[in-house]
Amino acid sequence: MLKEEMAKKLNEQLNLELFSANLYLQMSAWCNDKGLEGANYFFKMQSNEEMDHMRRLFDYLGDSGIMPTLTALDAPLVNFSSLSKLIKSAYEHEQMITIKINNLVHVALTLQDYSTFHFLQWYIAEQHEEEKMFKSVIDKLALVNNNSSGLMFIDQDMKKMSMNNNTTI
Repeated sequence: MLKEEMAKKLNEQLNLELFSANLYLQMSAWCNDKGLEGANYFFKMQSNEEMDHMRRLFDYLGDSGIMPTLTALDAPLVNFSSLSKLIKSAYEHEQMITIKINNLVHVALTLQDYSTFHFLQWYIAEQHEEEKMFKSVIDKLALVNNNSSGLMFIDQDMKKMSMNNNTTI
């Protein structure tokens, strides 16, 4: 059985993953509103991924004899001044998630909860991939410097990146 401190931290992460899903769905709506079909699709896929991350935590807690607890969520940002700002915001969000996962790992090790430590290894690898992906989009956007034809290329590239992850809406 999970110790109370570990269960509390995992529940917090579960709700943070749910917030992330909402954030990315809102970012998808912004992209759709701006005619960025590829980025719209990309962020819908990211939202789905975050829901999968939340479900993993939900199931782990339940399987460990702890009832998962969903809390009220803050509303995500709605407006962005550009695709670059939106992607930068998503990247910074992923960096924050990485810090939270690392903190969870620290708590698991401190409590000598090796089962949870093992469970969290997947999240560590996933966060590495998430940060790498968002950083690559930021780097590409910097190359095109908000040039409209370059933005269209990036928009289509984001759709391809989502499709290569074999995720479905």
